[in-house]
Amino acid sequence: MKTYSLKLKQNIPVTLDEAWGFFSSPLNLAKITPPEMKFKVTSDYTQGMKMYAGMIITYKVTPLFGIELNWMTEITHVDEEKYFVDEQRFGPYALWHHQHHFKSIAGGTEMTDILHYAIPFGVIGRLSNKVIVDKQIKKIFNYRVKAIEELFGEM
Repeated sequence: MKTYSLKLKQNIPVTLDEAWGFFSSPLNLAKITPPEMKFKVTSDYTQGMKMYAGMIITYKVTPLFGIELNWMTEITHVDEEKYFVDEQRFGPYALWHHQHHFKSIAGGTEMTDILHYAIPFGVIGRLSNKVIVDKQIKKIFNYRVKAIEELFGEM
């Protein structure tokens, strides 16, 4: 199984506490996800719930070709205001391991995303990644950068 990686850093002009408060809530993911993906949290999660290791979060998402999928992730690691990790438990990937790191810097917060993922189906999966999935993931993260700048401003 071929594994792919993506690393992205973004500086945000908000305090570490504000950044953590926003990004550690799954309900805010829809605000930074392209609207055509129709991202929706379906688990019983309410604003203000504190994230914890072992937390299961379910979603509906339409990543490609208008096909709605169920997606389940588990928050596997949490170090308050430093990092958290979500891993797919059910969904379209053979592997999805997404680290979210936060660090206080002059004038705001540095946020680093480290994503490792794999596509199922062997050679067909590798071809799908080359032709479709890699571009789609980069498009989602590029949209996210712009959405975060619109919400919080630029540094």
